[in-house]
Formats: sequence, C-alpha cells, structure tokens
Amino acid sequence: MVKICCIGAGYVGGPTMAVIALKCPNIEVAVVDISVPRINAWNSDQLPIYEPGLDDVVKQCRGKNLFFSTDVEKHVREADIVFVSVNTPTKTRGLGAGKAADLTYWESAARMIADVSVSDKIVVEKSTVPVKTAEAIEKILTHNSKGIKFQILSNPEFLAEGTAIKDLFNPDRVLIGGRETPEGFKAVQTLKDVYAHWVPENQIITTNLWSAELSKLAANAFLAQRISSVNAMSALCEATGADVTQVSYAVGTDSRIGSKFLNSSVGFGGSCFQKDILNLVYICECNGLPEVAEYWKQVIKINDYQKSRFVNRVVSSMFNTVSNKKIAVLGFAFKKDTGDTRETPAIDVCKGLLGDKARLSIYDPQVTEDQIQRDLSMNKFDWDHPLHLQPMSPATVKQVSVTWDAYEATKDAHGICILTEWDEFKNLDYQKIFDNMQKPAFVFDGRNIMNLEKLREIGFIVYSIGKPLDAWLKDVPAVA
Repeated sequence: MVKICCIGAGYVGGPTMAVIALKCPNIEVAVVDISVPRINAWNSDQLPIYEPGLDDVVKQCRGKNLFFSTDVEKHVREADIVFVSVNTPTKTRGLGAGKAADLTYWESAARMIADVSVSDKIVVEKSTVPVKTAEAIEKILTHNSKGIKFQILSNPEFLAEGTAIKDLFNPDRVLIGGRETPEGFKAVQTLKDVYAHWVPENQIITTNLWSAELSKLAANAFLAQRISSVNAMSALCEATGADVTQVSYAVGTDSRIGSKFLNSSVGFGGSCFQKDILNLVYICECNGLPEVAEYWKQVIKINDYQKSRFVNRVVSSMFNTVSNKKIAVLGFAFKKDTGDTRETPAIDVCKGLLGDKARLSIYDPQVTEDQIQRDLSMNKFDWDHPLHLQPMSPATVKQVSVTWDAYEATKDAHGICILTEWDEFKNLDYQKIFDNMQKPAFVFDGRNIMNLEKLREIGFIVYSIGKPLDAWLKDVPAVA
C-alpha cells in the first residue's frame, strides 16, 4: 500500500489529502501537524476550517485510510510520498523584509524529513514557494541524506476557498514539476498515477521544477491583476457616471477576455494574492528586473488605494466624521462561503474607520469574535505564522463589538458597510433595519450585491463601488 504523509493540516493540506484519500482508497493518507488543537479539531465533528462539502469527505475516510496525527516523525518515516504544506509567510525583518517569502518552516520540515527518513522518498512542494525553492530544499536533503535518495517535485495547488472541494474533484489542471532526469521523470509519474485515479490524463500537466513553481505565482498575479484592473475602472466610473457592472459585462463578453474575476469590490484578500505578488516583485528585483517588479507592484497599490478610497467615501459622506458613530460591518471573511480572514479587505477598512474613532459592530456568519479581535490587533504578516507563534492573547479593540445577528449589528447604527458578499445579506429585511437606524441612514456596498433602487426607496443613502453616485454623494467628493 502506497503511503502518503502531508506536513501541515491547514487550508491546503487538510482538504487536498481528504480528497486524495476519498478518490484513492488503496492509498493510506496521514495529515500531520505539531498543533495539537488543530489535529484534535480534524479528529472531531467541528473541523478547524469551514469549506462546503469538506465535512462529508472527511467523515467518509477518517479512520479508514485518512488519519490526522501529531506524530509527525512516525508518519514521515513510513511515507513513500511526503507533501509539505507549511506556512511560507512574508518576511518582516532582514533581507527582503516586506516582500520575500520566509522559508524558515519549510527548511525545518526538510531537515526533519532528512533526519527521520530510512527509505527513499518523493518530497512534494505543496505550499506556494518562490522559484528555485526546490533547489534549496534539494541541497538540504542531499547534504543530510545518509545515502537515502530524495526526489523533489513541485505540485502547486490552485484551490479557490469556498469551492475547494469542487475544485479538487474537478480541477482545471493538476501541475507537476520535476527534475528532467530519469529519476525525476519516474517521481513525476508516481505522483501522476495518484491523481490519475480521478483526473483525466490530459488535465495533468508536467513541467520542469522552475516552470511549476513560477506558474503558481504567475496564475495568482494574473488573477489579482484582473481585480485591480476592474477596481481601477470603478474609480473612473464613479467620476464619470458610468456603471462598472455594465462596463465589466461589456468587456467580459469579449471571448479573448472572458467574464471571470471582473467584479469590482472593496479589494481582493485571501492568503495568496498579495503574498505571491510581493514574492514575485522580490524575485524580479533579485534577478535584475526592476521594471517588471514595478509593473506587478502596481497591482497591490491599486488594491490598497481601493480600500482607502472606500474608507474615505464612508467618512466624507457622513459629514466628514465618524467619530463615536456606530458603523455596522456586515461580513469580515475575505469572501463568501469561507471563514478565512487572511488579508481580508475588512481589516484595513475597519482599521481605517477605527482610526477616525468610529464604533464598529461586526457580524459575519462564519468568523468568531476571537478571530476578528486577533486580526484587528495583529501586525501586518503576523497572521501567516502558526497559531502558537502568533501574539497569544490579542488586545481587545475597545471600539469593536462582534454580534451573531445582522439586526443587532445594525441597530442604532449611522451606516452599514457590506464587506463580504454573503448571500444572506441580500435577503435581510432592510425596512426593519432602516427603522432601527440613526438618520440619515447610509449603506456602503463594498461588494456590489445590493438592490440599490430598493434601498433608496426605503430611504437609505447608498454608495456602491463603481456605480453612478447618489446626489448626496456628488456634493461630498471623496478625497483619496
């Protein structure tokens, strides 16, 4: 029986291994992590991450051919294939601070693999890593190998949170990069055989190591670039009276462009886009390509601009001050159908409003109060370290209250900011909400999901990104 071990039981490792176990009943899959609470959660009825369909997959396989354990060394020693899916945060100090990936966790995983292995292994990069990481890992393993042979593969994940299980069941492609040597080709084939249990062969792409590593960064950079492109247009739409939804629909019907990732919003979030672009920028700078680095930097600059523009719009609309005013924040996750708050635009928007002394009441159906308080009090990039290495008890932000009910969040509020596109926000009783708010009552739709006409009929003053402005808003230009 082939044995697979995955180091790292997070958003990538957990779902990916659960699907491999489901689709390959003849393969034993172990997911290992040093975090006891996280592994306990994977072994309980309350999984540590929310992902539609994940519960079912885990329950079907857990205890049969899918195991979650803190005994990292045992499972690595026994495995034929070791996936490494550990955090690769952005460095906060030293060489490349603010841009380069911190490979501390990756390096310690590689040293541990070399240390405990007693048989040849295929080591698979699953985390998003900088180009040429495989080479560094290869050196560590080779120099500590005690005669054991290791083959390094790059197998980047292309999951979208909220649809991860669907993406794993029916991927657009599976990408496997390896050394172009007889041993490298053999290792690629071994991993290909695993995915071939359910993925058609023509959707399994094989490349050299560097192409696979760079393809992941490039894919995320292209997706983020589309969002920043449409968000840049949204600012122009507001200035000219055009409607960004109509513009992006017209653009998206061009078959060369396509309609995906053309929804304007308060900005992109998630664990990958910003981190991967910063990484790409750093790699370009290191390789003497400052013009290319500058080009990709603009994608992040526009994203930051969009968030600060939104905050400025809120403040300027409400008589240029939100000091001591209650603002309801609906949605904190970076997108719907996930509880993930990593790099969510809600953090910067909330911090911007708190900077103007607003009182915030936050509601998100999947995010806990502890997580929200942690996010609002953490330093940039801290979120990407394992939980036990994050600040232990986050300082509670006093002007922030977290509720489990949208009506409670909006009661007596001066304004509502919609920051996640949860479906339930479209179906709330806005007449009831309006009746219980301070007047004038404002709605700032950061996701373009609301029926603006209906809200205006009720009496709200409405701002929606990239849409023609209310007469009220035209009189108060948002100074960025």
